[in-house]
Formats: sequence, structure tokens, C-alpha cells
Amino acid sequence: MRRHTTLSTVVAAALVAAAGALHAAEGDPAAGKGKTSMCIGCHGIGGYKTAFPAVYSVPKLGGQHAAYIVKALQAYKTGARSHPSMRAIAATLSDKDMADLAAYYATDAAKSAAK
Repeated sequence: MRRHTTLSTVVAAALVAAAGALHAAEGDPAAGKGKTSMCIGCHGIGGYKTAFPAVYSVPKLGGQHAAYIVKALQAYKTGARSHPSMRAIAATLSDKDMADLAAYYATDAAKSAAK
């Protein structure tokens, strides 16, 4: 009986944690739009290429899937992706900030602005 109770408690805790993660992943596009000032300097310029640390085309964010943007920002924050500017920016973002930015860039308004 005790093992069953422990297993039930573990399963319940996992479900609560999963629900919290799903809720945290939901971003607010309006809040995200207000947080884009750090993004538009590079990602808001059509055809922009960086010169540091190497020359490459900066990707458009408008129209990207929200989950992809969140994963990318998390990877920069943990160091799994190594672009110095993006690592510095991502280091300042909370999970909510990431979700809000991702939700905004996934909207039709952001897709139109990216053209």
C-alpha cells in the first residue's frame, strides 16, 4: 500500500510540474512586442549581416514557430549555442520573457513586419 501511495504522489507531482511547464510556455504576444527592443537592432533589418564573431546573415524572427524561438533562446542562455551577442541577451531573459517574445514573433503582425 505504501508503495502505491508513493507512486501516486510521484505521478501527481510530475503532472503538476508538466502543467506548470505548459503554462510557462504560453507567451503573451502583446507583452512580447514590448520586449523586442533588444531584437530589432539586428533581426529587424532586412538583409542584415553581422560582422562579429563571423559574417553571416541574421535570420528573420517574424513567422518562426514560437517553440523554436524559445528553444533557441534557451540554448543561447545555457551556452549550447555560442553566439556572444545572443548569449548575452538570452542571459538577461526569464522563461516568461522568452515565451512572450516567441509568442509575438509567431503572430501574423510579426510575420508582416518581417517582409
